[in-house]
Amino acid sequence: MSSPRIVLASTSPSRLHILRSAGIEPITVAPNVDEDAVITALPDASPVRIVEELAQAKAHAASPAYPNDIVIGGDSMLLLDGQLQGKPHTEEKTIERWHQQSGRTAELITGHCVVTPKGEHLEVAITSLDFAEVPEEDIRAYAATGEPLKCAGAFTLEALGGWFVDGINGDSSSVIGLSLPVVRRALYRYGYSVSQFWNR
Repeated sequence: MSSPRIVLASTSPSRLHILRSAGIEPITVAPNVDEDAVITALPDASPVRIVEELAQAKAHAASPAYPNDIVIGGDSMLLLDGQLQGKPHTEEKTIERWHQQSGRTAELITGHCVVTPKGEHLEVAITSLDFAEVPEEDIRAYAATGEPLKCAGAFTLEALGGWFVDGINGDSSSVIGLSLPVVRRALYRYGYSVSQFWNR
């Protein structure tokens, strides 16, 4: 039997960039998951549990087609004032989000579900973020670029949004969308090395 491949159950350019930068060229699959339905089905769940469930749903949507491979599902949401913040989707919502989080500290919760032929690993990475005080001109200009509209927390660390993050306490790769330490732990747990997947 051939060695397993890495399958990324996500169409996120940021998650793909992380794996490529780390030496892995994954198969990418768009998971068919109704995220709103998953969240609605968990009315009393903790923020961590909600993000776990979303990551698991994405991995499970893709894994049946890749039973001999390693499937990674992930989801990220920002926790601010006890409320989970997903993707803003519109300029208006992005501006509203930045009015709320400018000059504040929040937590980015990134859930991971790694399904392997030997078992499943579920883990959440929580990273604290210090957002800068951002003037209205830059908030509106950033929203107008379209970059933050499809990003959890209405920002990207690795692109224009990096201007507006003053500090990070935790795993920076999880803020971009996928924690390399979490994936490493999942691989080690089931007897795989990291290097066996490099440049494959």
